[in-house]
Amino acid sequence: MSFQFACHTCGQIHVGRPGIVADEPIGMYTIPKEQRAARCELSSDHCVIDGKWFFIRGIMEIKVHGEEEPLRWDVWVSVGKKSFEVWRAYNDQQTGSQIAPFEGWLNTWLKQYPETANLRALVHPRDRGMRPRIELEPGEHPLAVEHEKGITPERLTEIYSWIVHGS
Repeated sequence: MSFQFACHTCGQIHVGRPGIVADEPIGMYTIPKEQRAARCELSSDHCVIDGKWFFIRGIMEIKVHGEEEPLRWDVWVSVGKKSFEVWRAYNDQQTGSQIAPFEGWLNTWLKQYPETANLRALVHPRDRGMRPRIELEPGEHPLAVEHEKGITPERLTEIYSWIVHGS
């Protein structure tokens, strides 16, 4: 049986897990639309702006109490040039997970939370081009707290209701 939830917004039963995907890092929005093609290199897994700002797309998981499957956020993190170059060199290889985790800063706005940009994170590379696992540094921010402690199924329903209806 596929996942389903009773929506807090409309009261309907929605079937399936909504996609939680950030198409580009927040940094892209600082560049005027008409300049993005010339100044930004954007792929499904990385973004480089003006050759000096580097972003990697990864997966941040939050445990859902009583559930086997976590909540998965598809997020972007900004990273330093050296970390980006090492990640890029090994990303498609079997040995990607042998790269030591490196520091990054969340560069995705998750609207269900107060400002999420620049939360400190660790990027954990994985093998064969799998998106890295993103681990938030523990802290007081509500997203960091939920990342560390997990969420209830009711909170998961609140988040999915917001994603389906955008409010």
